[in-house]
Amino acid sequence: MKSIFALLALLIALPASAAQLTLELDHTSKTWQTDDLLTHPQVQTVQIVDDVSYKRTMSYRAVPLASLLPGLKPESHLQAIALDGFAAELTAAPLLETRGARAWLAVEDPAQPWPALAEGKPSAGPFYLVWTNPQAGHISPEQWPFQISRIKQLKTVAERFPALLPDPKLAANDPINQGFAVFQKNCLACHRLNGAGDAQVGPDLNIPYNPTEYFGADFLKRYIRDPQSLRHWPQAKMPAFAASVLPDSELDLLVGYLKHMTGRKQP
Repeated sequence: MKSIFALLALLIALPASAAQLTLELDHTSKTWQTDDLLTHPQVQTVQIVDDVSYKRTMSYRAVPLASLLPGLKPESHLQAIALDGFAAELTAAPLLETRGARAWLAVEDPAQPWPALAEGKPSAGPFYLVWTNPQAGHISPEQWPFQISRIKQLKTVAERFPALLPDPKLAANDPINQGFAVFQKNCLACHRLNGAGDAQVGPDLNIPYNPTEYFGADFLKRYIRDPQSLRHWPQAKMPAFAASVLPDSELDLLVGYLKHMTGRKQP
């Protein structure tokens, strides 16, 4: 019994533990420790106005994400995996930009932990992808993954999940295919469709029913714009998609893709 109490006392006395982030690229793999990133040659303090997760201005010690992705090409594809199962699909091009919208890996210092995201919830740490000047790149809320544990390079979504693809007879520039691109950017981080995808947060958007089958008139668009305006519950996780990050034209394309996929259900 004494040994148990001694162990508990030791654990309580220890400072908040550091974390590690694994980066898996096709040509290299590296695991970064919190201390390594906090002392990185390019680390600096960045101020994020209207932080997507905290809904206010925040300051972070952060490293330009591009500096952690050596040799990555703009056409490459990445996935950021969070501790809660959130899997953000990220095209490499905006992550490598050094002007306009710029991606940063914010690093939580165990000695100065970030505030909780909400009462009873953890912080956005240990690692959080944040953006300066996000409006310049139309960065969506799904491109701000937090509690990141791993970032890995993968094949494109279309290559990995053919069950998500629209009818192959459609032209590449068809509005349905454009809607598929909007779906990948804004929805796939939380939702699967036809059972395809890596996310483990939200429901499947086609099986057993597609939301276009039970949302009448423009209620689906209203729900995407502000989920809490139609379904209010304290533990809701789906963010609102303002017109600044999901313009009306892209919202129309997204709904068009979802409607199209009602005819392409797969068991």
